[in-house]
Amino acid sequence: MKIEGKQRIWADYQKEIANDHYFYVRSCIRQNFFPASEVTFWKIIRDTLHKDIYENEHHTSCSGIGYHSDVVPFATTQAIVARQFALMTENGYKNLTSSCITSFGVYSEVLETWKHFPEELERTRDILYKASKREFDVPENVAHTSDLIFKFRNEINAQAKYRLVNAKTGEPLRGVEHIGCHYAKMFPSKGVGGAEHPYVLAGMIESWGGKVVDYPERRACCGFGFRQYFIQANRGYSVACTKRKFESMEPYKPDFILTNCPGCPYFLDRWQYVISEMEGKTYGENGYGIPVLTYEELAGLVLGFDPWDLGLQMHQVSVEPLLDKMGIAYDPAKKFLGVDNKNIGKPVCPNVMKI
Repeated sequence: MKIEGKQRIWADYQKEIANDHYFYVRSCIRQNFFPASEVTFWKIIRDTLHKDIYENEHHTSCSGIGYHSDVVPFATTQAIVARQFALMTENGYKNLTSSCITSFGVYSEVLETWKHFPEELERTRDILYKASKREFDVPENVAHTSDLIFKFRNEINAQAKYRLVNAKTGEPLRGVEHIGCHYAKMFPSKGVGGAEHPYVLAGMIESWGGKVVDYPERRACCGFGFRQYFIQANRGYSVACTKRKFESMEPYKPDFILTNCPGCPYFLDRWQYVISEMEGKTYGENGYGIPVLTYEELAGLVLGFDPWDLGLQMHQVSVEPLLDKMGIAYDPAKKFLGVDNKNIGKPVCPNVMKI
C-alpha cells in the first residue's frame, strides 16, 4: 500500500480536539476515588499550558450511572445534558470537555441522537425551557479530558523533568494502557484511534519515553461494568474479569498501568489488593502490585509535581517502585500528611501485598 493510502485510512481514526477555551465538567465519582486528579488536570491545562478553561459551580452529574443502570430514563438524561450545555452557552463557551468517560459517552450518545432525530432535540429544548427558562447551543467540540492531555503531550514532554525511562538502566519503562469502555467502544469515531486502535493513552506513553505493552486481554473490560459491581451478587464476576487481565499482562512485566476512566484505575488498583488477600498472589515485582495511574497523575509525574500533591498516597498499590525507577525524588515521611502537614492516617498494611 502506498504511504498516501495509509495516511488516508489513518485519518479516519483521528478526531478534532479544540485547541483552547474549554467548558469543564467534573466527574461525580472521580473526585471520590482519586481526588487530586481533577485538580492536577486544571493545573496542567491552566498553569502549565496556559489554556482558558472554565467551570461553573451549578453543573450537575450527567446522570450516566443512573441511565446505564436503567434507573434514569433517556429523556431525563437528555434534559440534564441540555442544562449542562445551557451553562456552557450562558458563559460564552463552545467547547466542552468532560472528566468522566461515562459522561463523555452520554454526551456523545445525546448528540448523535439529536443529529439523527432532530425532533428529540426540539423536544429537549422545550422541556428545558419550561423547566428552567434556559436555552442552549450545541457544543462545537466535545472532548474527553484525556484527549486534551494527548493533544498537548508533546508540549508536556518539552517541559518534562522526568521521563518514562529507567533512571538506572536507560531502558524505556513498560506501560499497560487501559482504555475505558465508554471512551470509544460505543461511538468509535469519538475517540482517538477509534475502538480498533485507541491511541489516546499509548500516545502519551510513547511521547514521554515509555514503551506500550501489548498483551492478549488488552481491550477487555477492567471488571467494573455497572451491573457487575453495583449488584453485590455480581461482584465475583467483576474481580474475575480484572484477574484475567492481570494474569494476561503478568508475563510482560509492566512497570505501570495507565487509565482514562473513573472506574478503571479504582478497580485495577483495588482488586490487586483483594486478589492478594484472597489468593496470596501479587502481580508486580518483589511482592508489590503494579502501580495504576490516571493520565493526569502520570503527566504530573513527568512534569515534576510532588507525588503526594498528586494524591498517589490514595492508591491501594504502592507507587514508590515506579517513582524509584523514574528517579523521582520524594519524601516518604510526607506520604500521609495532608493540608497544613496534618496526619491523615496511615492505612493498615495488607497481609500479602507490600506497600
